[in-house]
Amino acid sequence: MPLPAMPLPFVMVAPNGARRGKSDHPALPITLPEIIETARSCYAAGAHGLHLHIRDDQGAHSLDSGRYREALAELGRALPELLVQITTEAVGLFSVADQLACLAQVRPAWASIAVREIARDGGLAPQVYATCAEAGTRVQHIVYDPDDLALLHDWQSQGIIQPGQDDVLCVLGRYSQGQQSLPSDLAPFLAHLPPNGQKMLCAFGGQEHACLAAGAAHGFALRVGFENSLTNAQGTPHQDNAASVAALIALLQRTPA
Repeated sequence: MPLPAMPLPFVMVAPNGARRGKSDHPALPITLPEIIETARSCYAAGAHGLHLHIRDDQGAHSLDSGRYREALAELGRALPELLVQITTEAVGLFSVADQLACLAQVRPAWASIAVREIARDGGLAPQVYATCAEAGTRVQHIVYDPDDLALLHDWQSQGIIQPGQDDVLCVLGRYSQGQQSLPSDLAPFLAHLPPNGQKMLCAFGGQEHACLAAGAAHGFALRVGFENSLTNAQGTPHQDNAASVAALIALLQRTPA
């Protein structure tokens, strides 16, 4: 008797990130029209959400509030069913004050925030989280290792992180040349996760999909896309972000729950 179909986890696509460009892959979206077209194709392939990075006129990573508001409005018109999360990633370019200003001016429905970046100016941390709470912004905490989770727990116990701000994105690996994450890299996170909130996972390199399938078995939502990996396990580049999304979903459908 065939096993009953199991519901798939929440899948978010991260189509560009802050560091890659057309020289890395010609289908990596840079402009707003390219991002919208990528969002359309990824939604059709099965993605539920989009992790949004915007670029300036030169193609560099930006936290410009006007560009963010424009992108959110255009995506909302084009794909109202798609959930959109902005990034506050600093990439060595922006201060905590810049990140706070972005959150205050954009007031997004959803934002990702790396706890180790906010810790660069810990005195602003209470204002960052209070600003999100006042705006109704859902917060996803980016964590790279158990030390980041320990900082998250400490800020929660102090009341710096407010009730309901419990979501985490566990990142397997780093933004580095040749990074190859493995499913076993998930193990150090599992004993330290907060008890509440959504847990999401992303991973780098050719084993990205295998890492995400392992995360799905532990109840994680998944983030996939060209921000983290351009190729499949054999090293062959995906045609585009939608192809990566479709391949991940096909793998999840083949994988026993």
